Amino acid sequence: MMHWLLDLRLIVLTAGTLLPFFWMVVILGHRRQRDLERIFFFLCLALTSFFGCSLLQLNAVLYYGTPREGLLRFCWTLICLGLWSIPPLVLHLHVEYAGLQDLLTSRGMRWMWLIGGYAPAILLLPKLVVELGPRANFPFERPAHALGVGYQVYLVVALALAAVWQYRFSRVSPDAEQKSFHGTVTAVLACLALVLPLLFAARGWRQTDGSSAVEAGLLVLALLPLGLLIGRVPQFRFLQIGRQRNLIFAVFGVFLALLYLSLVRRAGLWLEAFLPPEATGALLLFLPVIFFEPLQRGIRRLLQQTAQRELDSVYPLVTKIHAEASKGDLRSLVAFIEEQVAENFQFERAWLAILEPEVGLAANRPRESGGVESFSVYRPGRLNAVLIVRPHGSMVSGEAIGALKILSESVAGAIDMCIALEQKLQLERELAERERLALVGQMAASISHNLKNPLGSIKTILQVQMESPELPASLRGETQMVLDEINRLSAKLNQLLQFSRPGARAGDAAQSCDLRQVAESVANVLRHAAEEQRISLQCVASNGAVHAVIGEEAANDILSNVLLNAIEAAPPGGHVFLSLQSGGNFCIVSVKDDGPGISPADRAKVLRPFFTTKARGTGLGLAIVDRRLEEVGGSLEIESPLAGGHGTEVRLRLPLLVKEQAG
Repeated sequence: MMHWLLDLRLIVLTAGTLLPFFWMVVILGHRRQRDLERIFFFLCLALTSFFGCSLLQLNAVLYYGTPREGLLRFCWTLICLGLWSIPPLVLHLHVEYAGLQDLLTSRGMRWMWLIGGYAPAILLLPKLVVELGPRANFPFERPAHALGVGYQVYLVVALALAAVWQYRFSRVSPDAEQKSFHGTVTAVLACLALVLPLLFAARGWRQTDGSSAVEAGLLVLALLPLGLLIGRVPQFRFLQIGRQRNLIFAVFGVFLALLYLSLVRRAGLWLEAFLPPEATGALLLFLPVIFFEPLQRGIRRLLQQTAQRELDSVYPLVTKIHAEASKGDLRSLVAFIEEQVAENFQFERAWLAILEPEVGLAANRPRESGGVESFSVYRPGRLNAVLIVRPHGSMVSGEAIGALKILSESVAGAIDMCIALEQKLQLERELAERERLALVGQMAASISHNLKNPLGSIKTILQVQMESPELPASLRGETQMVLDEINRLSAKLNQLLQFSRPGARAGDAAQSCDLRQVAESVANVLRHAAEEQRISLQCVASNGAVHAVIGEEAANDILSNVLLNAIEAAPPGGHVFLSLQSGGNFCIVSVKDDGPGISPADRAKVLRPFFTTKARGTGLGLAIVDRRLEEVGGSLEIESPLAGGHGTEVRLRLPLLVKEQAG
C-alpha cells in the first residue's frame, strides 16, 4: 500500500474512532433518560468498536510487524460485533426518531419495524459465532465479506430504509436548517446503499490502491452525519440539548486537546531523523502559548455572542409574559410561564411556586428535588416565589442560568402586576354585585309598598268571607286556595325584603344573641312543618349559653333558611339533625339531612341569588344565609353528597363574643 494511502487510512480510522466516541461522551454527560439517546449511544459504541479495533490492528501491524494472535483475535472479535450491531441499531434509531416526529404513532407498526430490524441479526448469529471461532487468519481488509452475503444484503437494506426515513424527516422538518441536514444524510445513506453492493459483488477483486481509496472514501462518507451533528445539534432540537452548548464545547475542547497530543507524538516519530522525539514534543507542547491571546479574544467574542443570543431570546418571552399578565388571571399566567420557560429553554419541565402572598398555587412546587435548579422570583414585601426547572440532561448550562436570572426579575414584576389586576377586578366585581343588590333592595321596597297593602286588604276580605255561614260550599274551597296563594306571595315578599335588608356588622357589641336559644326556638317553630312531612327533626345544643356576634333577627334568618331547606330536601320518613358546637372564638352550627344531595354542578351555584332547583322556590334562602354570615365575619361550608352517595351537611361558622363582652 502506498504511503499516502496508509496515512489516509490511519486518519480515517482515527476520525472514525473519535467521532462516535465524542457522541458517547456527550450522551453520558447529558444523561437524559430517553430511548433515542440510548440507541444512539449503542450505535456509536458499535462504530467505535469497528473503527477503534481496525485502527488498533493497523497500528499493531506497523509497530510489531507480526502482532500476537491474542491481540488480533481481540480486534477481530470487536470488529465483527460492531459490524453485526450496526444495521439493527441504524433501523432502531430511525424508528425512535420517527416516533418523536409523529411519523410512526401506531404501536403495532413500531413493533413490526423493530422485529423486522432485529430478526435478521438474530438469524445471522450462527454465522457470527463461526467467524468468532478458531481460525488460521483474520481478513481485516474485508470484514463485511467474512460475515457473508446475508449480512451484506442486510446492511444495504438497512441503509436504504434509513435513507427513506431521512427523506421523510426532511419533508416534515420545521425549518430550512433541519431540512438541509436530513437531506444531506439522505444523500449519504443512499450513496452508501448504492456503492456498497458494487464492492460486495466484486468478490474476486484484488486489494489495490484504487479499491483502498474507495473504501476510505466510503468510511469518510459514513462518518459525515456524525461530523455534521457537532455543528447542528446546538442549533436545533435533534437531541433536544440545544441549551447544553457548553457540554458540547467542553467535550469538543477535550477531544481537540487529545488530538493535539496524539499529533505531538506522531510528529516526534516523523521528525525522529532530524530531532529527538522529546525535543519535538517539547517544542510542539509550548507552541500553543503564542496562540493564547488570539484564542482568548475568540473565546471572549464567542461568550459575548452566546450571552447576547440568550438575552435576545429572553426579551420576546418577557413581552409575552407581560401581555398574559395584563389579563389579570394569575392561574393562567403561572401555567403560561411554566409552558413558555420549558419550551423556550428546552427543559423537561418548569414549575412556578408562589409562596407569598397566599394564592393557592404553592402546590405547583415539585415534590422531588433531584436534578432541578431554582431561581428566586422576589419583590420585598410583595412577592416571594421560586421558578424551578428540570433540564433534559444533567445540568442547566451557564448561559441559560444567566438568562433565567434576568427572566426571573421580569417574571416578578409580571406576577405582581397580575395579582394587583386580579384584586382590582375582584373589587370591581364586588362593587358591581353590591350595586346589583342595592337595586334589588330598591325593587323589594317598591314591591313591598305597592303589593303588601293590597294583598293584606284582599286577605282580610277573604277571611271575612270565609267566616260567613252564607258562603256556598262550592266557593269556600276556592276561596281557601286564594288565601293560600296570598300567604305564599306574602312569604316570598318577606324573603325578598329579608335579603335586601342590611344586617348588623361584626364587631358591634350591641348586636349579640344566645345562639343556643335561637336554634331551639327555630327548631320548635319548624317542627310542626317537619312532622307534616313525616320528617324527624332533632336538635342537639351545648348545655350553656352560646353568645355569638350576631343579632337575634339575623341569626333567626340564617337558621330558619338552612333548616327549612333541609326539611324540604329530606324524603318522607327522613331525618334532619341540627347541632351546635362551640370552641375557641367560633361556634359551628351543623344541619344535616338525608335527602338526595346536591350535584357538583349545582353546588357551585347554590349561593347565587335567585338560583333554585325547587318548583316554587325564590333562590334567596342560602343567598340570605351567605350574606348574613359575611356581614358578621362568619362562613358557610356545604358538603354533599355524604356517605352513601346522598345527604347534605351545611356547616355555619359564626364568631363568638370574647368573655369580657359576654360577661
